[in-house]
Formats: sequence, C-alpha cells, structure tokens
Amino acid sequence: MSLPQAKQEVTDRVLAEIPAPSGGAWAKSAREAAITRVKSLGLPIKRDEYWKFTDPTAWTAVDPAFATKTDRSDVFDAVNPLTLVFVDGVFDADASDDLSVEGASIELLSTASELDLHWAKSVYGVLESASNNAERRKGAALFKPVARPLAALNTAIAGEGVLIHVTGNVERPIRISYMSNGGQSVLHHVVKVDAGASVTVLEEGHPAARFDTVVEVDVADEAEFHHLRINGRVADVQAMNQLYAKLGKESVFKSFALNVDGVMTRNEAILELTGDDATAHVAGCCLGNGNFHHDDTVYITHDAVNCESRQVYKKVLRNGATGVFQGKILVQPDAQKTDGYQISQSLLLDDDSQFLAKPELEIYADDVACSHGSTSGAIDEDALFYLRSRGVPMDKATDLLVLSFLAEAIEEIENEDLAEAVLQRLHVWLEDQRGA
Repeated sequence: MSLPQAKQEVTDRVLAEIPAPSGGAWAKSAREAAITRVKSLGLPIKRDEYWKFTDPTAWTAVDPAFATKTDRSDVFDAVNPLTLVFVDGVFDADASDDLSVEGASIELLSTASELDLHWAKSVYGVLESASNNAERRKGAALFKPVARPLAALNTAIAGEGVLIHVTGNVERPIRISYMSNGGQSVLHHVVKVDAGASVTVLEEGHPAARFDTVVEVDVADEAEFHHLRINGRVADVQAMNQLYAKLGKESVFKSFALNVDGVMTRNEAILELTGDDATAHVAGCCLGNGNFHHDDTVYITHDAVNCESRQVYKKVLRNGATGVFQGKILVQPDAQKTDGYQISQSLLLDDDSQFLAKPELEIYADDVACSHGSTSGAIDEDALFYLRSRGVPMDKATDLLVLSFLAEAIEEIENEDLAEAVLQRLHVWLEDQRGA
C-alpha cells in the first residue's frame, strides 16, 4: 500500500540525507531492515492519530539551527555512579569513568557495530521492530500496532550508544551523562539483563539542542531494571526519548522521568509483559513554563498471567505551557489476573496553560482489574489559604503544594537516595522558575 503524499514527501526528504547503512554483519543487517520499516511506515505527520497533539516536524526537519550549550549535570553525584559522558552524541572518554563494573559488561555501539557477531544482535532494533510489526491476530482479537517510524529511523542511523550486558547484581548505578555544544544527537542504547540479575541506569542532562534517543531493554526472568532520566533546565531543546522493554517471568521494570523546560519534548514508553507475574511501573513529572510542550506517550501490553503495570504522570504548567498524555493498556486474551493502573494529572498555575489527555484501555481478558483517570485543575485555594494563614509566603506555599502534587510520581522511585536527589533538584528548579 502506498503512503499518503504528505508522508511520502517527508520520508523521501529525510531518507535522502541519510548515508547507506554500514558496519559489521549484524549491525548493517539491523540498519537495512530499519530503513525498510521507515519506507513502509512513512515518517509521522500531524494528521497521524498519535501525533495530533504534538507536531512531529520538530524531528523531521533536516537542518534546523540551534545554539544551545549545556554543561554536565550533577543531580546524581551523591550516589557515586559509574559515569559515561556524551557531548552532542559523541563519547568523551577523558571525561568518563573506566568502562568496567562488577556484574556487567559495557561497550560502545560504535565499536561493537564493526563486528560481524555480537550479543546486541538479539536486542538492537528487535524490540523496536516488534512494536512496528504488521497486525497480529490472537484468538478472536485483532491487534494493530501503533507505528513508531522515528524509532526505526533511529535504529537505522544511530552511530553511537551504550551496550550494557548485565550478568549479576550491579551495585553501582550506571549514569549516562549528556552535554551539548549546540549540535544534534542520535543515540541508541541497549541493555540486556540476564535472569536473576539487576541494574540501575541513570540518564542525566541534554544530549544536544535537538536529540533522538532510543533505549531498548530486555529483562529476563526474575531480573530487575531500574531507570531514571532527568532532562534539566534548557529552554530551546527539542527532545525525543523512546524507551522499549520486554519483561520475562517475575521480572521488575521501573522507570521515572523528570523534565523541566524545553520547547518540545516527547517521551515514549512501549513495554510488553511476556512472562507471568511481571511488574512494570513507568512514571514522570514535568515543570513547564512559557514556550513549553511536553508529551508523554505510553503503550503497555499485558501478554502473560498475573502481571502488574502502573502509569503515573504529573505535569505542572504555567505561562501558556502545554502538556500531553497519551497512555494505553492493552490486555491480551490470555493475560488473566492483570492489574493495570493509569493516572495522568495536571496542575495549571494560570488560565493560559493547557493539558491534553487521551487515556485508553483495550481489554480482551475477563479476569482483570484495570483503571484509568485523568484530571486537570488549579492550586487548591483552601490549602493555599491554610499555609498563608500560618505565615508561609505565597511563593513558598505554592512550591509546597506543587511538590505535594508531584509526590505520587516521585514515590515510584524505589531507591530513597535517588528520590531525595530528585526532590532536591526540584526545589532548586522551582526557585529558578519563580525568578524566570
């Protein structure tokens, strides 16, 4: 089937700027297959269902001009992570720690992709490809996947990233620290967590003025993967973060993202629970001020028995900022005893900001407990009056109520030290916003 003319034009224009796929046998094959997916799906346009709230041209414009520069962030310094530094998508060996940690092997995509064989072959582009597969039928139910062509494009062109193979319990968090001199960045990270192993991966900072990052995570039986991403206070950044994960039996996956400012941000999480008794939690907060557009798009598929998923998203918006949430829970026919929870809420600090929400449940099993809710409102005037009547200044009282509103999402961070680091940075950013 041919693509609509608008999609064909933007796809042809972008692909014309892309060099032919290269690398060793495994990487070249994955990249060529990804190009084929892009041509088949077509790059997104504003008329696409899951892009109607967010303009995809932020990531399909071929040669935008930016001047943003960012320094290294220090939010997670207190937990003494092993740190890998990227500047505009290029690995900075001098600023990074040694790539060795007990319980895992760490390699760069640029090095591993030159080999003919590598363990990453079983993950790189595989989870992204599965989400883009043609429609599948299971029993009487017909499932049509949501096209993710920008992720396929990333698989095709990403020349750098981190490949982490976790074979044991990694005590020290692994931090991927981003900096920018005002360029563009395309990164693709792969994490494979073997059965019974565990790891915490932190992403911090801004990879570039415009960036596109894909993270694919394969969590085996009884394994654990914990993930935090913080993109700090840079006003004119355009950010695309795409997180894919497949969960095995009795595995645990938990991810939290915090965004402050940024002219255009889209965070996608596409998770598939394929083993019984698996747990998947995704949560996020954002503070938006002025020319700010933030989109969280989540798709969780339950395809096993007695699994649990949670989606908890909170947005604080002011001065005309826009927040978007698109979240879906799909329960396959055999996924009995599913427990799915979804909540998206916004706190609007003025009449000019807006929150656009599209919560979805698609359920084909009959023994499930699934719920979703979405609310949008202003500061609680009674709570504000209570604090003011006890001598708390207006700005401080507002900040306290904002932090209280965000608390449910922050509570999804399991490590108390990391949760405290996030709270401390939120205090700083709230003070900064008052002065903006």
